Amino acid sequence: MGTNGSTMLEPLRQGLPPLDPAAVSDAASCALPARYEAVREARQFTRRTLDQWDMGDRFDDVCLVVSELVTNALRHGLPASGRCAAGQEPPVRLHLMRWTERLVCAVRDPSHDSPVARETDDFSAESGRGLFLVDSFSDSWGWHPLAGALSGKVVWALFRLPRAGSSPNGE
Repeated sequence: MGTNGSTMLEPLRQGLPPLDPAAVSDAASCALPARYEAVREARQFTRRTLDQWDMGDRFDDVCLVVSELVTNALRHGLPASGRCAAGQEPPVRLHLMRWTERLVCAVRDPSHDSPVARETDDFSAESGRGLFLVDSFSDSWGWHPLAGALSGKVVWALFRLPRAGSSPNGE
């Protein structure tokens, strides 16, 4: 999805008011260590955060997407050593941000490589379906490179939320 720059953020804007950082209702983030146990830690953090936001009913879809984004960051976004220099923040960070009508899950990693959704017909394969699942369970997803003092990229997934007073299926 997208190739570079602001075009990758366009799905965040489609059909919704512009993303205004000052309009974020809630935000939470956590640093994740460069080990696969971090996926479990990301799920636990997501559960606690969504429960605090009274969004526990969205946990299954959001958790699956968070698991895939964090797994991809750990598998493809870290240097071969997987380690960060002493005194540096852990290399992977999960951000959850909620606006009135949307939730964004974003995972930052140090790689500059774009995420690649692999086309596969082998749904019994043990890997290669992560971004397909992200695309299937979220309303949109994309990525953008980081600039300035931050190095790497952010891969995000957006979930539309029902308006206050409407049911989840739009009735």
